[in-house]
Amino acid sequence: MKILLLTVTLRASWVHSLKEKRMVVKSIVQKLKNKFNISVAEVAEQDIHQIIVIGIAGICGTTAQVDSTMENVITFIEGNTDAEIIDIQKE
Repeated sequence: MKILLLTVTLRASWVHSLKEKRMVVKSIVQKLKNKFNISVAEVAEQDIHQIIVIGIAGICGTTAQVDSTMENVITFIEGNTDAEIIDIQKE
């Protein structure tokens, strides 16, 4: 059993309030949870309007599954939000 840990930092330059940011975060978090059955939450920079930091955790059977799921999650985020990925930390 392997553990998937991923932190994705996004920049949403069009966001001008925490309310707008919250809408973007809730949308992407819920989509990720539904599609991949993983744990997802905003983990840092919660008071900064244009920066979104999402923590992702999951359990996989093999290292190959971890790598595949990680790539699929990143691709999904790129395709389902207008925010730009500025950093990805894998563990």
